[in-house]
Amino acid sequence: MPQRIAIYDTTLRDGTQGEGITLSLEDKLKISRRLDEFGVDYIEGGWPGSNPKDAAFFEAARAIRWEHSRLAAFGSTRRARTTAAEDSNIRCLLEAGTPVVTIFGKSWMLHVTHALRTEPERNLEMIYDSVKHLVSHGREVIYDAEHFFDGYRADPDYALKALEAARDAGASCLSLCDTNGGTLPSEVGEVVGVVRSRLDTPIAMHAHNDSGLAVANSIVGVGCGASQVQGTINGYGERCGNANLCSIIPILELKMGLQALPEGKLSEITEVAHFVDDVANQVPADRQPFVGLSAFAHKAGIHVDAMMKHPKTYEHISPELVGNTRRILISELSGSSTVIQMAKNRGIDLDKAAPEVRAVLDRISALENEGYSFEGAEASFELLLKKSLGQHRKLFHLDGFRVIIEKRSPDQPPITEATLKVLVDGKEAFVVAEGDGPVHALDNALRKALNEFYADEIERIRLVDFKVRVVNVKEGTAAKVRVGIESSDSAESWNTVGVSTNIIEASVSALADSVEYGLLKHLKVGKPKGA
Repeated sequence: MPQRIAIYDTTLRDGTQGEGITLSLEDKLKISRRLDEFGVDYIEGGWPGSNPKDAAFFEAARAIRWEHSRLAAFGSTRRARTTAAEDSNIRCLLEAGTPVVTIFGKSWMLHVTHALRTEPERNLEMIYDSVKHLVSHGREVIYDAEHFFDGYRADPDYALKALEAARDAGASCLSLCDTNGGTLPSEVGEVVGVVRSRLDTPIAMHAHNDSGLAVANSIVGVGCGASQVQGTINGYGERCGNANLCSIIPILELKMGLQALPEGKLSEITEVAHFVDDVANQVPADRQPFVGLSAFAHKAGIHVDAMMKHPKTYEHISPELVGNTRRILISELSGSSTVIQMAKNRGIDLDKAAPEVRAVLDRISALENEGYSFEGAEASFELLLKKSLGQHRKLFHLDGFRVIIEKRSPDQPPITEATLKVLVDGKEAFVVAEGDGPVHALDNALRKALNEFYADEIERIRLVDFKVRVVNVKEGTAAKVRVGIESSDSAESWNTVGVSTNIIEASVSALADSVEYGLLKHLKVGKPKGA
């Protein structure tokens, strides 16, 4: 049986201190339920008494049946000139009704004298009294030794006395906090080793990422004896963030042979990471280890060729272990192996020596030289591939278009009108449509034109995202632009690309590819209805 490392999630409290992270009450409840299903040991819900939202969260949480996680309320030690029983913060922690209370106290003399403005011995009394009072009320108490590593660096004896005060009062775990995020892994290992030799109470690591070392410091801490890790999903947190549990948990289980989650739950971690991003309205970090979209993406031809022979050549773990997927990217750097693999993923078998493979590579190189990029436009690549192999079914021909933008009054928004002509099996559709801008108007016009022929299929397709990037910036307003369009249906999304010195033409090219890909995906009849 592998050694168990407890996972303490503070996304709902420490994570929300990150810039741009705001969670509603319902958001916090959604995330907490998912974390419980995921199997983290502790969920820190917030600071009761600090704001109405956290108070409402703890009230709502009392009605939830927690299957795995223990809910923790967070707060500070008592104030210097009152008792724990009289302290309003301590009272709010008890009223939250959670089985676990996490309180932080000062370990660094700088904070004792400058932030608290109290005497060193009184600070130790504050730690002891606060923990003792909470324990006496039946709470499991985790003590967060704030700025512990800075405090140890300045005065090792005092930092250890702060831990001893919490231990003597009955704390179940002592969390060593690298609050400023400036400690090196070598220092973490040395200090954790000293703490483990002096104290037999379980210890936790709570690292911040200001030096980009939060994950490394957490892992070193575990290696030197910590039995709990505190962090956040996706590394949310103040300044540069907290230790990222989406990296720490796979490392613990896959690299160190430790158990951090219930059996079989590790494969859910990518979905959990994306779920939390979605609820928090954050754009997922594609390059995030283990769970990012690019974590198992391969682009170089040599890499892809080796991967086809054996995945371990360029992957340290199988992506399925963390619920992620392997992606093969196409670009001018690709070789024949990339084309063959991408074709295979689309149900097309190609021989490496086939002339069509070389033709596809030449076409991609030529287009990327013009500014195209296919690694994020898999739908455009699939259409190009099928055209090169003579397997493309042309559903419509865009015969021409015109866009008029008219500003009739300074107080009124501009009116955008698109006129568009489409041919389907020799039959012409000539339509006019308005929109909130040129791309929207063209999208409306194309849909209107194709509705006569592909009504059921076109209804399923919707434009999700529109991006523009200047390709050759030095050309100024005459530069080429690359337009990327993301579309989706109820099942999946796909991306297309268009390039031109004219932003409208680039948009039409990407839009036409996007619609045609979606129609081909859904079309089930041999010919369009109006043909």
